[in-house]
Amino acid sequence: MTPEHEVEGWYRAHYWAVTRYVARRLTDQPEDVRDVVAEVFATAWRRRSAVPPEVLPWLYGVAANVLANERRRRARSTRLAERLAREPAGPEQPPELPDAVDRAMAQLSDADREVLRLAAWEQLTTDELALALRCSRSAAAMRLSRARTRLRERLAASPTTASLRGTP
Repeated sequence: MTPEHEVEGWYRAHYWAVTRYVARRLTDQPEDVRDVVAEVFATAWRRRSAVPPEVLPWLYGVAANVLANERRRRARSTRLAERLAREPAGPEQPPELPDAVDRAMAQLSDADREVLRLAAWEQLTTDELALALRCSRSAAAMRLSRARTRLRERLAASPTTASLRGTP
């Protein structure tokens, strides 16, 4: 049996059981059930060579991990929203600043731009960066740190940001 057929068999045999398992635990967010179940089976596909003979209990374990990740993501999102609601609006950003950031980003390598965008725009954690970049956690942290340093250097050298700091 090919790996594709094997995973398809797991899906056909266990989809509804996994869906019920997830739905019972996501009663406050029924619209997210399909996404969580999809992630469970995507994980099964990625880890198909490591799936034990007793597939359903393993799928339940994967579902528990995906649900825990989803809860953590929601908690982070809620904390961020609460923090932003408490913080007073900051001073208006000078119109030149986004252009200076765009110019500084354009001077960076593709790899630096990608790691910065994943961290800032997609708000990935270091662990998530490591997965996205297909490297170790420490390598992802180092790449992000170095990219931030290079961006700061480019911004510091920019005449626009220098004038915003009040230096010639």
